[in-house]
Amino acid sequence: MDTKLIQKFLKDIAANNNREWFQEHKAQYEKAKADFEAGIEKAIARISTFDTEVSSLTVKDCCYRFYRDVRFSPDKSPYKRHFGAYICAHGKKALRGGYYLHIQPGHCLICVGSYWLPTNILTSCRNEIMGNIDAWRKAVENGQFVKYFGYPNEGEWDEQKEILSDKGFGIGRLKTCPKGFPKDYEFIDYLRMKDYAAWIKVPDDFFEGDKWLDEIEKYFKVGKPMMDIINSVVDDYE
Repeated sequence: MDTKLIQKFLKDIAANNNREWFQEHKAQYEKAKADFEAGIEKAIARISTFDTEVSSLTVKDCCYRFYRDVRFSPDKSPYKRHFGAYICAHGKKALRGGYYLHIQPGHCLICVGSYWLPTNILTSCRNEIMGNIDAWRKAVENGQFVKYFGYPNEGEWDEQKEILSDKGFGIGRLKTCPKGFPKDYEFIDYLRMKDYAAWIKVPDDFFEGDKWLDEIEKYFKVGKPMMDIINSVVDDYE
């Protein structure tokens, strides 16, 4: 990808988030969007080499709209300040875990797993983890997973302030044990998690060229066993 082109547009739209400016600079947006989508097409192809379930996806299936839905938001800015794509076999609106790529000046990241699962599915995931704790620990406590993503609830993610730790396993967490589960469970930290997403912050130039494809393959392969366990539960609901 041409990250300089993409980052330049994203910085400009962040400073000029209004329809008048956007219409005057729509050609700049179209170039940045086309370059990002070309990169996502390559990402789909690369991920398909180790996760064949996503091989039939198109760029349109994965890329989010740049236009914001402001109906229920106090922020009436009409456009996003980032480009994002969710490469998931069941589509970008699915509950099923997948692979997320995010480009935003100062806040670029990649993520693997599931986010914002409903309470009933979370409960089933927690039961699955307890019932198969050895397999779960093998997936998330091995050296590579901890090196890339850390321990549960270790990282900080504040979407409102756009603050990210360098890495993290779990975006939200409960302060106490979830209702109906034993408070003295040895691995309670895994049950307190409100999602099962592992993420790593990357430099603004991470997606430059094509070498990043090797990097995301490395990270996503390490995170996939964790995601597969959660997806085995989510699939029962979709």
